[in-house]
Amino acid sequence: MNNKILVFISSIVIITTGLLCGCLNENNQSTIHSDSTIHNDKSFEGKTIVVLCGAGLMKPMNELIQNFENKTGAHVKVHYGGSAEIFGVLATTGGDIFIPGAYKYTEDAMNKGFILNNTVKNITYHIPVIAVSKGNPKNIKDLDDLAKPGIRVVVGDPNACAIGKVSKKILEKNHLWKNVSKNIIVKTPTVNQLLIYLATNQADASIIWEDMVVWSEGKGKIEVVKIPKNKNMIKTIPTAITVYAKKDNNLAVAKAFNDYISSDKAKEIWKKWNFVPCND
Repeated sequence: MNNKILVFISSIVIITTGLLCGCLNENNQSTIHSDSTIHNDKSFEGKTIVVLCGAGLMKPMNELIQNFENKTGAHVKVHYGGSAEIFGVLATTGGDIFIPGAYKYTEDAMNKGFILNNTVKNITYHIPVIAVSKGNPKNIKDLDDLAKPGIRVVVGDPNACAIGKVSKKILEKNHLWKNVSKNIIVKTPTVNQLLIYLATNQADASIIWEDMVVWSEGKGKIEVVKIPKNKNMIKTIPTAITVYAKKDNNLAVAKAFNDYISSDKAKEIWKKWNFVPCND
């Protein structure tokens, strides 16, 4: 692919996403469920917390953050990026809330001692699907078709984002990774960039999260081919408070935020953006 096109697309993504600066409990980790809602009392006026969040969660998270700030007076700084990227930020510079695109990264953070384990809450399912260009001109009907000659496939980088790691595992599970790899033209650091490639007809197919089909960036420009459950690997999005919130005296506001985004009230916003909440 022309390098100028790649640079142009990357620039669009950075502007569009505002970067860079599985409800499967996959490990049987006990979670705390709460129906709490935020109180309109400005009780956290002047407080600031840092949220490290997977880029694919940007749409609902922006809305949830705005609600929280309006109700409590707190300020929420958010760093969006691939799950591996935000894990790196957590490990090096910290943050108060950690919300990656799959439970595996939270488990890794727990094992490293970065997370207050009793604060982990599973929020929604993250369901991989095949996304194709509008009209599905290459007639892609299942995972096997991604290995056909002439199919331009873009995937998330397995070393950078949750969808990349999951895509590789799905293809390996179905004995397709080797053959599909021959068709991969780009591996992106975030799931958001996959949507841009499809929407601009720079690729024929990708594996993305199902919730992304309602995003304006791809609406009317892409179509979805669902992956059968026996071939798929459905993941979970968790949220958790980090040990840094305690160290920085931000525990109370971090707990309020953690409770809010996993509450029944917030569930309606997750649904609005095409997510399937865990307790549904």
